[in-house]
Amino acid sequence: MPVAVDFGTINEMFEKVTTKYADINRPMLMHKIEKQYVGISYKEYRTRVEHFALGLASLGVKQGDRLSIVAENRPDWVISDMAMVILGAVNVPIYPTLTPKQIEYIFNDAGVKVAVVSNLYQLNKVLKIQKEVKTLKRIIVMSEKDVPTGGTVLGFSSVQGMGREFHKENPDYLRKSMSRIKPEDLLTIIYTSGTTGNPKGVMLTHRNLVTNIKASAEIISLGEEDVLLSFLPLCHSFERMAGYYTAMACGSTVAYAESVETVRDNLLEVRPTVVTTVPRLFERIHSRIQKQVDSSPAPRRKIFHWALNIGKDYAKARKAGAIPAMLHAKHRIASKLVFSKLKERTGGRIKYFVSGGAALPRVLGEFFEAVGIQILEGYGLTETSPVLTANRLDDYKFGTVGKPIHGVQIKIAEDGEILAKGPNIMVGYYNNPKATAEVIDKDGWFHTGDIGMFDSEGHLMITDRKKHLFVSSGGKNIAPQPIENLFLESKYVDQFVLVGDGRMFLSALIVPEFEILKEFATERNITYGDQEDLIHMKDVQKLFQTEIDRLQKDLPAYERVRRFELLPQTLTVEGGEITPTMKVKRRTVEEKFSHLIEKMYADVS
Repeated sequence: MPVAVDFGTINEMFEKVTTKYADINRPMLMHKIEKQYVGISYKEYRTRVEHFALGLASLGVKQGDRLSIVAENRPDWVISDMAMVILGAVNVPIYPTLTPKQIEYIFNDAGVKVAVVSNLYQLNKVLKIQKEVKTLKRIIVMSEKDVPTGGTVLGFSSVQGMGREFHKENPDYLRKSMSRIKPEDLLTIIYTSGTTGNPKGVMLTHRNLVTNIKASAEIISLGEEDVLLSFLPLCHSFERMAGYYTAMACGSTVAYAESVETVRDNLLEVRPTVVTTVPRLFERIHSRIQKQVDSSPAPRRKIFHWALNIGKDYAKARKAGAIPAMLHAKHRIASKLVFSKLKERTGGRIKYFVSGGAALPRVLGEFFEAVGIQILEGYGLTETSPVLTANRLDDYKFGTVGKPIHGVQIKIAEDGEILAKGPNIMVGYYNNPKATAEVIDKDGWFHTGDIGMFDSEGHLMITDRKKHLFVSSGGKNIAPQPIENLFLESKYVDQFVLVGDGRMFLSALIVPEFEILKEFATERNITYGDQEDLIHMKDVQKLFQTEIDRLQKDLPAYERVRRFELLPQTLTVEGGEITPTMKVKRRTVEEKFSHLIEKMYADVS
């Protein structure tokens, strides 16, 4: 479905969309206030954006200045962002999970002039580094309750008040400001979270994002009747482009989850039609369903598995274009007995999920398709604004990331690396021409660092990150990601990190699915003190060895896991082991658990 209005820049999108829907009562944004979802109309959104933009202008913010947002998802995030956009300022969004030291590096590298933070916690992080960032002149706090203001610290509402006063003396300021913004102007600098080293600032223009928004809108069905639930970080390019800009361009409503932990409840409250997410959500939902089925009486388990098989057969027949009458009848029964109840857990109105950020295991795609919940997987990087390829509702294949979107060219280099070219490719890395030259060649092809291939029907398959390919001491090339995804199929496995680069054999660090593991212990009368105690129990070690042997029986010998260690705690963003987009920082994990890794290889000569 095309966008609701035509536009060449993000500020033009803002102006045209808010004009088109100015008199519509339907909310553009929704958020929770005192346990109830409250809407913000397009007209109200525009007013808030303009007042905040003028407030920033009164503080001396001008076109080209770098400003930053350090906040969780909320309406004030998109109000701040769009205020920066219509001034021609450059948004440098920051993950709210970053440490003061990490924020300091980005602020200094980008030359951030004003920081907009969500609350006292984020304010304190910025105050810690303020003296080390010479360019930082102002800090604006969204949630002003119990927050001391004065000096360089201002409240969000007071800046909007300043904007209202500024407007009286400068009524044409925003109109003139927006007229100066061109498609080739810099829109944002997004610092990649990076699994190694310092982050790099990806420079994206209005044209980069606009072409990606329009191409994405062509292949996903979004319209005025749609409601999106947003919980992925807005500072990440995927959520910002798809769950914010594209939703706005199509006239849809966006509701913000209170947090990642409340998504299950918020799905029931918002009843969204579309959700943009990462595979981790599906792993969690699948795990809960599997747990409930396994603990159900035998007749209910039998009905569930019967229905699941019917769902799989039905999906195959539908793709083939011919559904036998008997299968159709069985599917109606399966839907009534099983599938309808599962769909209700998502609010009952879901048309499809859009999955990105990491590879979606094929088994999850097929499972949710069987129960009538469609997942469309796409692929891209921050450097590509971000979408390069995507599966479509009428053309999808699990285990692939779909076909290139409009305007994007994809080719496979001789070494298997995926190369991309198109209007969505970044300008380069900020202050880093050397790194830019390493990824964009003289012919304009962006080197993704991913290894992949096209199948016979033109769907792109990602096999692994180029830099993540292991080379065993025997000279075998091993792609860890497919092997890790295989073991994640186990209901007992929460996280799985393969180890073995330069080693004689593969080993693994495994975080158990502790809820299910504790049930296993209870059923077998295993007594233990804490999780650390539990993972060392003989029966638990035997259980995981059995699971590993079962899952890897069809793998070649050099791809099999010979030894493993169980970890007592989940790998987290806060702990520094994974990125905010749920990608494992292999080097960090290997350093942090080096004692366990060396233990697995201790007797290898």
